[in-house]
Amino acid sequence: METPGSEAEHAGPGLELRLLGPLRLLRAGVVLQLPPSRKLRALIAYLALANRPVSRERLCALLWQVPDDPRGELRWCLSKLRSLFDEPGRQRVRASEDGVMLDLADCSVDAVRLLVAAKLGFVQLGDTEFFLLAEAASADFLEGTELSDSVEFEHWLAGRRSGFRTLHIDLLAEAARRAEAGTAEGLAAAGKWVEAAPFDTAAHARFLAELHQRRLIDDCARHLERTERSFAAEGFDFTAVASAWRKLKGDVAATVRDPVRPDPRDIPGQPPQPSVAIMPFEERGAGVPGGSDLGHALTHDVISRLARLRGLFVIARGSVFALAREQLGHREIGERLGVRYVVTGLLERRKDAVVVTVEVAEAASGHIVWTDHFEALSSDQLAILNEIGNGIVSAVASEIETAERSRAVLKPPESLDAWEAYHRGLWHMYRFTAAENERAAALFSLSARLDPSFSRAQAGLSFTHWQRAFQRWGECGAQARLAIESATQSLLIDEQNPAAHWSMGRALWLVGDQAGAISSLERSVALSPNFALGHYALSFVHCQGGDPLAALSASDHSRLLSPHDPLLFGMLGTRAMALVRLGALAEAAEWSRMAAARPNAHVHIVALAAHCLALAGRMEEAHSHAARTRLLRPGYGVDDLLGTFRFEADTQLRYRKAAGAIGLSS
Repeated sequence: METPGSEAEHAGPGLELRLLGPLRLLRAGVVLQLPPSRKLRALIAYLALANRPVSRERLCALLWQVPDDPRGELRWCLSKLRSLFDEPGRQRVRASEDGVMLDLADCSVDAVRLLVAAKLGFVQLGDTEFFLLAEAASADFLEGTELSDSVEFEHWLAGRRSGFRTLHIDLLAEAARRAEAGTAEGLAAAGKWVEAAPFDTAAHARFLAELHQRRLIDDCARHLERTERSFAAEGFDFTAVASAWRKLKGDVAATVRDPVRPDPRDIPGQPPQPSVAIMPFEERGAGVPGGSDLGHALTHDVISRLARLRGLFVIARGSVFALAREQLGHREIGERLGVRYVVTGLLERRKDAVVVTVEVAEAASGHIVWTDHFEALSSDQLAILNEIGNGIVSAVASEIETAERSRAVLKPPESLDAWEAYHRGLWHMYRFTAAENERAAALFSLSARLDPSFSRAQAGLSFTHWQRAFQRWGECGAQARLAIESATQSLLIDEQNPAAHWSMGRALWLVGDQAGAISSLERSVALSPNFALGHYALSFVHCQGGDPLAALSASDHSRLLSPHDPLLFGMLGTRAMALVRLGALAEAAEWSRMAAARPNAHVHIVALAAHCLALAGRMEEAHSHAARTRLLRPGYGVDDLLGTFRFEADTQLRYRKAAGAIGLSS
């Protein structure tokens, strides 16, 4: 394949293939008539970008899902390809029994020129070639060539389109850098960049600079207001945009061509939540210009899902993809993007499996906070994204939250800000004792006072009220009302926060509103399918008086998302309670025993295990857990268990029978 050069090199009598926009094939500048087959066009594009032999089995599986004769279909397509690409003395379609290759070394292919230019750096291009590529990249890759009956090809196409859209954004960014600030071209280029990359902080910084240079202050204010709303709605970090605006106000001559380094503490009232950059996942031995389609798709998926959790500020995709080509270390990435954590990943394809190794590192020190690998036993890219993506998102969010709690615990109480007070409150809350719950409540209240716009502080406060009611550490009715009030405040602050709906769902369960509780909890997981606590709370509600099968499913999913969660004892316990309702007593006993074995399991979980073990006939273990229950809370009886949970009448009879056998009937 050729290297980028002037347009003159791509004109003339040669063959030209255009893959950006509708597929077109030109010879000597004349468009050739192609057969109407979409699969033929798909085959051309796939082989053109592969630039290597591809097995017939792979091509058949890619394009023909359930045909009568896939090899016959492929032979027909190859005959058409030869008539289009081969010339006397120049065989471009090379097919053997095992592999097929389209040799386009002497042809101009716009998508390949773009990939090569991106690899070398757009700054190396002359203006003519640069703007020709920018214009070509504005169209979608292989426009109009979707194959709804070929799922695997659709996955490949989606990944390729995503990659080329990212390169288009990079081209727009370079166009803005080339345009002189303060000119009509500069404003137009900045506007196009912002339109294509609405969550790229550098794009907004350049656009604000153009408006500010023209003294359009009202337009700046309106743009800032709209941008802040859109960033908040998607869970992205607005800090860098605000920093750029303050810099402009302080220095009229400021230029934003250099990267703006955000300071998470710059915005008054904004909790300094940790920022994270998910760098593009690399694929071992990909051998594809521009990187791996699956790696790009997985990176985009992880960024989107993490942002929806709203517990972290996640750097937009455009920024991390643009920076990735510079091969920077953790510290440099942290300085350039203003992030506390950097996530990197390495993807490796094996026979019928994909393995992704992921690391979370502190940007400032390069210290690895956590590393693990995820494996999907499938060649289906959609299954890989779902299976591996879920695991990565949940693990990254959990490990960063754990690191933040550890940081907060080490700081003097008087120096805590809103975010740190919140995380220190979580540290105390997860100990599940009355004294620790009070400490957690005080810290959540402090967090809410330090930042009245911090939704999660109110959600945490709601949970401490819930705990007082559930554990009988306070008057149930009053604490339930306070739990609802705090959950309402959390929702008023941020209605898109899954934790706000989670706190409301639990609070509504306290007052017996089962339908309202399920509705709120379903909303929490709809907003963020990776919100493990939302799935666990759904299991909690369903396992008592709802659908026990739904409870099992939600419990399993919550543990899959967060296998080391501080509330793991509850996830295991809800499964046990659902199994009791289904009559699977032996299974229920084992799950309840595992729940009670968790180090922070509270008295009701231990009592549940005592009853479930008795129902399964494991009397020695049941008596042991009954004794432990009375040790944790002297005088505890079955009425305490049944008064805490909301079981149906027949289930209550089961527990009363078990209580009589192990001395917990009164």
